[in-house]
Amino acid sequence: MTRNAERVHTDRAELDRLGHLIEQLPNGAHVVLRMEDGDAIEGTVAARPIAQVFFGPGGEEGTNAVLRLEQPALDQPESAGWRDVWVDRIQAVRRLDPE
Repeated sequence: MTRNAERVHTDRAELDRLGHLIEQLPNGAHVVLRMEDGDAIEGTVAARPIAQVFFGPGGEEGTNAVLRLEQPALDQPESAGWRDVWVDRIQAVRRLDPE
């Protein structure tokens, strides 16, 4: 895992937002994420993300988190695998499994 991120956060409101998103992403949850660019990403949370300190593009320190989503084969085996997602890019989390 890299120690660099495109965006890092120090603002209390953004840190609180990251914390709220992390709470919605427990281990094993089947979720659909609505991303800031409008994409929807579906998968299973491999491990709850953890807020960590990263270095931004200018060398500044701040917080962000990375979510690893497993994407099972099901109907599309060519798309099976995993995907890392920056938590600060997530706009909304929708659970597909019972909480």
